[in-house]
Order: sequence, then structure tokens, then C-alpha cells
Amino acid sequence: MTIQRTILLIFLLILIFIVAQFGITKSATVQNAEPGLDEKIGELIRIGFRGFEVDDNSPVVRDIKAKRIGGVILFDYDVALQSPRRNVESPEQVKALVESLENYAETPLLVLVDQEGGRVARLKERHGFYPTVSARYLGEVDHMDTTAFYASRTAKTLRELGINVNIAPVVDVNVNPDNPVIGGIERSFSSDTLKVTEHAREFILQHRNQNVITVLKHFPGHGSSTEDSHLGLTDVTDTWIESELYPYQKLIEEGHADKIMTAHVYNANLDPDYPATLSRNVITGILREQLGFDGVIISDDMNMKAITDHYGFEQAIKLALNAGVDVLAFGNNLIYDPDIAIKAHRIIKNLVESGEIPEERIDESYNRVMKLKSRLN
Repeated sequence: MTIQRTILLIFLLILIFIVAQFGITKSATVQNAEPGLDEKIGELIRIGFRGFEVDDNSPVVRDIKAKRIGGVILFDYDVALQSPRRNVESPEQVKALVESLENYAETPLLVLVDQEGGRVARLKERHGFYPTVSARYLGEVDHMDTTAFYASRTAKTLRELGINVNIAPVVDVNVNPDNPVIGGIERSFSSDTLKVTEHAREFILQHRNQNVITVLKHFPGHGSSTEDSHLGLTDVTDTWIESELYPYQKLIEEGHADKIMTAHVYNANLDPDYPATLSRNVITGILREQLGFDGVIISDDMNMKAITDHYGFEQAIKLALNAGVDVLAFGNNLIYDPDIAIKAHRIIKNLVESGEIPEERIDESYNRVMKLKSRLN
């Protein structure tokens, strides 16, 4: 081999090495690149949508592909249309729907459903799912093996369908048995705070066994209300008692709180100006600082009349995020807007760019959400 050929060979080997290293470095940079503001905001939005199946033309698919949302909420009934045709038809159909949604997502989705049992169960027996029992039934039976049986069966069903978040258990204390949205429809385990905590803990443990996230609700307590926040302002100033915080406090201390959902209840003793979802005093002051919760806080449905009748869309979003809420839920069911994710995303981005919501606030929430999502992987 001549000296010239040897030099040429060495040069080519060095060139190949440099190109290979550049490629690896570039690839690693892309994979580890910090997500932009648009993607971070998208992870803070959850929406409901219409359809037993989806395709490239579905608004929700458009939002998933654009990274405008980080998860979806499934319903069995379309309130706006007063129709039983929404997202749930059969176990096979729901599983196929969830798989289709995930196939469109670059980042795994959080797929949420309210499957408390009893009156609030989106996966009903008439659609081919197991029958369920109410929280009150479990509290009255008061045997942990019974609670474990029903919670385990629910969690296994969700896992098999690909649903990874159950918006349950309800840890509202049954202060007012005639409460039209909690006690009156058997959603509370008990008026005894210890029983509420014990049954909620078992419910959570059975879901964790199936790698399904749970959501404690409705903070700081909806059990004493006399009105339904779906229908309008719910004032608990004269009925709320501090012991309603106990289940949250205990489950947070034990490390059993995955996510916590806010309540759209107004309590002048906790905040003279805003309902809990929009209150920094309640969300940051009590839940974060007093009770020490550093997990994901999700709002109750921002389309409920307790919010929409008193606050503008942009104002409510701004107040909730600045209060410390991490994820905004738009059920998109009481009213329906196929562009709700686009509008919410645009508003949040504008508020950040104008300085009305600090970008650090978005970062905090994004990091909490991604930490929770990493548990599912």
C-alpha cells in the first residue's frame, strides 16, 4: 500500500468517525431536547370529545397530533345532546378507541374516566361491563375485603381497556346526607372521616396494583354542600367543617395521593373572593403548603356552571393556573365545542407571553404531570 493510499484511508476513517459522532450527538440532542412552551401547555389540558371511534379527521386527533392536549376524558352520555351515544358502547369498542387515540400520540396520553361505582360509572352493565356498587354501600358493609374486591375488579377492567386514570375515589365526608350531588346519590363512603380514609386507601391500593392512577375528590370538601356545582354557585361557608380535610391530610401523609381534584365550592372563611378551584388561598395555601401535597392537582370540569356563570373563559383559566392548579379539565359535555382545546391552549400561551401567568408556573405543572406519566411507563 502506498503512502498516499494509507493517508487517504486514515482520512476517510477519521471522516467516518466524525460523521458518526455528529449523528449520535444530534440524535441524542433531539431526543433530550427541552420541550417548547406549546408542548408544555398541552400537557396541562384534558378534554372530552365525541365519538365511539376516531380517525384523522376527528377534532380530538387533530389536538393530539398538535400536542395541544395531554389526555382525554371518556363519557357514556352526551349531556349537550341528551343522548346516550358518546364514547362508550361496549368493552371491545372502548378498548379499540383508546388504542386508536394512543396510536396518534407521540407522548403517552392520560385517559381518564369517572368509574366510582353506583350512580357515577361511565362503564355500565348495560354496555357489557361488570355491575358496580356505590361508595355508600361499601361504607355500610364496612369490610375491606368487599371494598378490595370491587376496587380490584374495576381497576383490572380499566387496565385491560387501556384507561390509566380513574377519577375516583370520592373522599368527601357525608356531612349532609341530602346533598344532591354527593350524599343524596351515595357517592360518599361515610360521615365518619376514618371510614372514608380507610375505604379510599383500599380503593387506591387496588388500582395501584393494576398501575391505574387515582384521583381524590373534591378538595377541600363537597360533602356538606346543599347545592350542585354543575348547576351554579355552591356556597359551603356555613356548612363546611375542617374535619373534611382529614382524608386528604392522612392519605397525603401516607403517600397514597396520586392526583387531587378541586371542587368549585365557595367558602368565605377560606377565601372571601373565589371558589376553591380559582383560589390561591385554598390550592396553594392549604393543599400545597398546609397539607404538603406536591402531586398533580386537576380542576373539576371548567365547563360547570359554578365557573361559567360567574367567570369568563380566559379569566377562569388565568385564576386557576395562578392559584396552583396543574391540569385544566374541560369535559366538553355540558356544552360542546370541537375547538375547545385550541381556544384554551391559545389563551394560556397568550397569558404566559403577556406575563399574566409566569412561565415558571407552567414549568412546575408540566414537571409534575410528566413525573406522574413516567410512573405508567
